Amino acid sequence: MKYTAEQPHLVDFHCHLDLYPDHEALIAECDQACVATLAVTTTPKAWPRNRDLAQTSTHVRVALGLHPQLVAARESEMLLFERYLPEARYVGEVGLDASPRYFRSFEAQERVFSRVLAACAEQGGKILTVHSVRAVSKVLNHLDRGLPPPRGQVILHWFTGTAAEARRAAERGCYFSINSQMLRVPRHRQLVSCLPADRLLTETDGPFVQAKGRPIRPSAVADTVTELASLRDEPVDVMATRIVSNLHALVASAASGR
Repeated sequence: MKYTAEQPHLVDFHCHLDLYPDHEALIAECDQACVATLAVTTTPKAWPRNRDLAQTSTHVRVALGLHPQLVAARESEMLLFERYLPEARYVGEVGLDASPRYFRSFEAQERVFSRVLAACAEQGGKILTVHSVRAVSKVLNHLDRGLPPPRGQVILHWFTGTAAEARRAAERGCYFSINSQMLRVPRHRQLVSCLPADRLLTETDGPFVQAKGRPIRPSAVADTVTELASLRDEPVDVMATRIVSNLHALVASAASGR
Protein backbone atom coordinates (compact mmCIF):
# COMPACT_ATOMS: atom_id res chain seq x y z
CA MET A 1 0.00 0.00 0.00
CA LYS A 2 1.32 3.45 -0.90
CA TYR A 3 0.37 6.87 0.35
CA THR A 4 -1.97 7.81 -2.47
CA ALA A 5 -5.26 9.63 -3.00
CA GLU A 6 -4.88 13.15 -1.59
CA GLN A 7 -1.16 13.71 -1.15
CA PRO A 8 0.09 14.03 2.44
CA HIS A 9 1.13 17.46 3.68
CA LEU A 10 3.12 16.16 6.64
CA VAL A 11 4.79 12.94 7.78
CA ASP A 12 4.72 11.28 11.21
CA PHE A 13 6.73 8.16 10.60
CA HIS A 14 6.68 6.80 14.15
CA CYS A 15 3.64 7.16 16.40
CA HIS A 16 2.00 4.73 18.84
CA LEU A 17 -1.59 5.51 17.86
CA ASP A 18 -2.97 2.57 19.83
CA LEU A 19 -1.62 4.01 23.10
CA TYR A 20 -3.87 7.08 22.85
CA PRO A 21 -7.32 6.83 24.47
CA ASP A 22 -8.98 8.02 21.23
CA HIS A 23 -7.17 5.72 18.81
CA GLU A 24 -9.93 5.51 16.21
CA ALA A 25 -10.64 9.25 16.28
CA LEU A 26 -6.93 9.94 15.89
CA ILE A 27 -6.84 7.95 12.65
CA ALA A 28 -9.62 10.15 11.31
CA GLU A 29 -7.70 13.21 12.49
CA CYS A 30 -4.60 12.10 10.56
CA ASP A 31 -6.68 11.68 7.42
CA GLN A 32 -8.35 15.06 7.82
CA ALA A 33 -5.02 16.82 8.35
CA CYS A 34 -3.30 14.80 5.58
CA VAL A 35 -0.56 13.52 7.89
CA ALA A 36 1.05 10.36 6.50
CA THR A 37 1.33 8.44 9.76
CA LEU A 38 3.02 5.17 10.56
CA ALA A 39 1.25 3.57 13.51
CA VAL A 40 3.88 1.41 15.15
CA THR A 41 2.97 -1.48 17.45
CA THR A 42 4.90 -2.84 20.41
CA THR A 43 3.78 -6.48 20.27
CA PRO A 44 2.46 -8.73 17.50
CA LYS A 45 -0.74 -9.23 19.48
CA ALA A 46 -1.58 -5.59 18.78
CA TRP A 47 -1.36 -6.05 15.01
CA PRO A 48 -4.88 -7.30 14.13
CA ARG A 49 -6.79 -4.49 15.83
CA ASN A 50 -4.43 -1.79 14.54
CA ARG A 51 -4.61 -3.24 11.03
CA ASP A 52 -8.39 -3.40 11.07
CA LEU A 53 -8.89 0.13 12.40
CA ALA A 54 -6.63 1.63 9.74
CA GLN A 55 -7.83 -0.56 6.88
CA THR A 56 -9.76 2.20 5.10
CA SER A 57 -7.53 5.10 6.12
CA THR A 58 -6.04 7.28 3.42
CA HIS A 59 -2.94 8.32 5.33
CA VAL A 60 -2.39 5.88 8.22
CA ARG A 61 -0.36 2.71 7.76
CA VAL A 62 0.37 0.15 10.46
CA ALA A 63 3.70 -1.46 11.33
CA LEU A 64 4.10 -4.91 12.88
CA GLY A 65 6.40 -4.71 15.87
CA LEU A 66 8.03 -6.37 18.84
CA HIS A 67 9.58 -3.63 20.95
CA PRO A 68 13.03 -4.46 22.36
CA GLN A 69 11.99 -3.16 25.77
CA LEU A 70 9.29 -5.86 25.89
CA VAL A 71 11.37 -8.76 24.63
CA ALA A 72 12.09 -10.12 28.11
CA ALA A 73 8.40 -10.85 28.55
CA ARG A 74 7.31 -11.27 24.92
CA GLU A 75 10.05 -13.20 23.07
CA SER A 76 7.60 -16.06 22.55
CA GLU A 77 5.51 -13.76 20.35
CA MET A 78 8.11 -14.04 17.58
CA LEU A 79 6.09 -16.95 16.24
CA LEU A 80 3.10 -14.64 15.96
CA PHE A 81 5.28 -11.95 14.38
CA GLU A 82 6.42 -14.39 11.70
CA ARG A 83 2.82 -15.47 11.09
CA TYR A 84 1.60 -11.89 10.54
CA LEU A 85 4.63 -10.60 8.62
CA PRO A 86 3.37 -11.52 5.12
CA GLU A 87 0.47 -9.09 5.72
CA ALA A 88 2.72 -6.22 6.82
CA ARG A 89 4.53 -3.83 4.50
CA TYR A 90 5.88 -1.87 7.48
CA VAL A 91 7.73 -3.27 10.50
CA GLY A 92 8.24 -1.57 13.87
CA GLU A 93 8.92 -0.90 16.50
CA VAL A 94 11.85 -3.31 16.50
CA GLY A 95 15.54 -3.04 17.35
CA LEU A 96 17.86 -3.06 20.34
CA ASP A 97 18.02 -1.20 23.66
CA ALA A 98 21.21 -1.40 25.75
CA SER A 99 20.17 1.15 28.37
CA PRO A 100 20.66 -0.01 32.00
CA ARG A 101 16.99 -0.83 32.54
CA TYR A 102 16.88 -3.27 29.61
CA PHE A 103 20.45 -4.50 29.29
CA ARG A 104 19.71 -7.78 31.09
CA SER A 105 17.53 -8.83 28.15
CA PHE A 106 20.06 -7.75 25.51
CA GLU A 107 20.97 -11.28 24.44
CA ALA A 108 17.29 -12.08 23.93
CA GLN A 109 16.84 -8.78 22.09
CA GLU A 110 19.59 -9.75 19.68
CA ARG A 111 17.98 -13.14 19.07
CA VAL A 112 14.66 -11.48 18.29
CA PHE A 113 16.16 -8.76 16.12
CA SER A 114 18.12 -11.34 14.13
CA ARG A 115 14.94 -13.31 13.49
CA VAL A 116 13.05 -10.15 12.52
CA LEU A 117 15.71 -9.20 10.00
CA ALA A 118 15.98 -12.72 8.58
CA ALA A 119 12.23 -12.91 8.06
CA CYS A 120 12.13 -9.45 6.47
CA ALA A 121 15.07 -10.27 4.20
CA GLU A 122 13.42 -13.48 3.06
CA GLN A 123 10.20 -11.72 2.09
CA GLY A 124 11.79 -8.49 0.81
CA GLY A 125 10.23 -5.06 0.32
CA LYS A 126 9.72 -4.28 4.02
CA ILE A 127 10.22 -0.85 5.58
CA LEU A 128 11.49 -0.99 9.16
CA THR A 129 11.48 1.68 11.86
CA VAL A 130 14.27 0.72 14.25
CA HIS A 131 15.02 1.52 17.90
CA SER A 132 18.75 1.79 18.70
CA VAL A 133 19.19 3.24 22.19
CA ARG A 134 22.84 2.91 23.26
CA ALA A 135 23.18 0.22 20.60
CA VAL A 136 23.65 1.92 17.23
CA SER A 137 26.78 0.00 16.26
CA LYS A 138 25.17 -3.29 17.27
CA VAL A 139 22.05 -2.44 15.27
CA LEU A 140 24.12 -1.56 12.20
CA ASN A 141 26.13 -4.77 12.54
CA HIS A 142 22.89 -6.78 12.61
CA LEU A 143 21.59 -4.88 9.58
CA ASP A 144 24.80 -5.53 7.65
CA ARG A 145 24.54 -9.26 8.38
CA GLY A 146 20.81 -9.76 8.23
CA LEU A 147 19.14 -7.23 5.93
CA PRO A 148 21.12 -6.23 2.83
CA PRO A 149 19.82 -2.87 1.50
CA PRO A 150 18.12 -4.42 -1.55
CA ARG A 151 15.98 -6.59 0.75
CA GLY A 152 14.47 -3.80 2.88
CA GLN A 153 14.63 -0.16 3.90
CA VAL A 154 15.52 1.05 7.39
CA ILE A 155 14.62 4.21 9.29
CA LEU A 156 16.51 4.87 12.52
CA HIS A 157 13.88 6.24 14.87
CA TRP A 158 14.95 8.89 17.43
CA PHE A 159 18.60 8.43 16.46
CA THR A 160 21.03 9.48 19.21
CA GLY A 161 24.26 7.91 18.01
CA THR A 162 27.54 9.56 17.13
CA ALA A 163 28.42 11.47 13.96
CA ALA A 164 30.51 8.50 12.82
CA GLU A 165 27.58 6.13 13.39
CA ALA A 166 25.29 8.51 11.48
CA ARG A 167 27.69 8.50 8.53
CA ARG A 168 27.88 4.72 8.60
CA ALA A 169 24.08 4.46 8.69
CA ALA A 170 23.66 6.94 5.86
CA GLU A 171 26.23 5.11 3.73
CA ARG A 172 24.21 1.88 4.00
CA GLY A 173 21.05 3.75 2.97
CA CYS A 174 19.30 4.38 6.29
CA TYR A 175 16.84 7.20 6.84
CA PHE A 176 16.43 9.12 10.11
CA SER A 177 13.11 10.15 11.69
CA ILE A 178 13.38 13.32 13.78
CA ASN A 179 11.08 14.40 16.61
CA SER A 180 10.73 17.61 18.59
CA GLN A 181 12.32 16.16 21.72
CA MET A 182 15.54 15.45 19.82
CA LEU A 183 15.77 19.09 18.78
CA ARG A 184 15.75 20.25 22.40
CA VAL A 185 19.18 18.68 23.03
CA PRO A 186 22.13 20.74 21.67
CA ARG A 187 24.24 17.69 20.82
CA HIS A 188 21.37 16.10 18.92
CA ARG A 189 20.57 19.37 17.13
CA GLN A 190 24.15 19.48 15.90
CA LEU A 191 23.91 15.91 14.66
CA VAL A 192 20.58 16.49 12.91
CA SER A 193 21.95 19.57 11.19
CA CYS A 194 24.54 17.36 9.45
CA LEU A 195 22.30 14.48 8.35
CA PRO A 196 21.77 14.06 4.60
CA ALA A 197 18.81 16.12 3.46
CA ASP A 198 17.40 13.29 1.35
CA ARG A 199 17.28 10.93 4.36
CA LEU A 200 15.22 13.08 6.72
CA LEU A 201 11.74 12.15 7.94
CA THR A 202 9.72 13.48 10.85
CA GLU A 203 8.02 11.65 13.71
CA THR A 204 6.28 12.37 17.00
CA ASP A 205 6.84 9.13 18.95
CA GLY A 206 3.59 10.09 20.61
CA PRO A 207 2.23 9.67 23.16
CA PHE A 208 5.68 9.46 24.79
CA VAL A 209 6.75 12.92 23.61
CA GLN A 210 4.71 15.64 25.28
CA ALA A 211 4.19 19.38 24.97
CA LYS A 212 2.78 21.46 27.81
CA GLY A 213 2.16 18.29 29.79
CA ARG A 214 0.05 16.60 27.11
CA PRO A 215 0.98 13.94 24.54
CA ILE A 216 1.60 15.47 21.15
CA ARG A 217 -0.46 14.31 18.21
CA PRO A 218 0.66 13.52 14.65
CA SER A 219 -0.21 16.98 13.30
CA ALA A 220 2.38 18.39 15.71
CA VAL A 221 5.08 17.35 13.23
CA ALA A 222 4.35 20.71 11.60
CA ASP A 223 6.30 22.29 14.46
CA THR A 224 9.16 19.86 13.93
CA VAL A 225 9.28 20.77 10.24
CA THR A 226 9.51 24.44 11.22
CA GLU A 227 12.33 23.71 13.67
CA LEU A 228 14.20 21.62 11.11
CA ALA A 229 13.88 24.37 8.53
CA SER A 230 15.31 26.90 10.96
CA LEU A 231 18.11 24.57 12.03
CA ARG A 232 19.14 23.90 8.44
CA ASP A 233 18.49 27.47 7.24
CA GLU A 234 15.79 26.62 4.72
CA PRO A 235 12.28 27.91 4.03
CA VAL A 236 9.60 25.93 5.86
CA ASP A 237 7.75 25.04 2.67
CA VAL A 238 10.94 23.65 1.12
CA MET A 239 11.56 21.47 4.18
CA ALA A 240 7.95 20.26 4.26
CA THR A 241 8.09 19.32 0.57
CA ARG A 242 11.42 17.55 1.07
CA ILE A 243 10.08 15.40 3.93
CA VAL A 244 7.11 14.25 1.87
CA SER A 245 9.36 13.63 -1.15
CA ASN A 246 11.71 11.59 1.02
CA LEU A 247 8.78 9.44 2.14
CA HIS A 248 7.77 8.77 -1.45
CA ALA A 249 11.36 7.92 -2.37
CA LEU A 250 11.60 5.53 0.58
CA VAL A 251 8.41 3.70 -0.36
CA ALA A 252 9.36 3.52 -4.03
CA SER A 253 12.84 2.25 -3.20
CA ALA A 254 11.48 -0.52 -0.98
CA ALA A 255 9.01 -1.55 -3.67
CA SER A 256 11.71 -1.75 -6.35
CA GLY A 257 14.25 -3.54 -4.16
CA ARG A 258 16.93 -0.88 -4.77
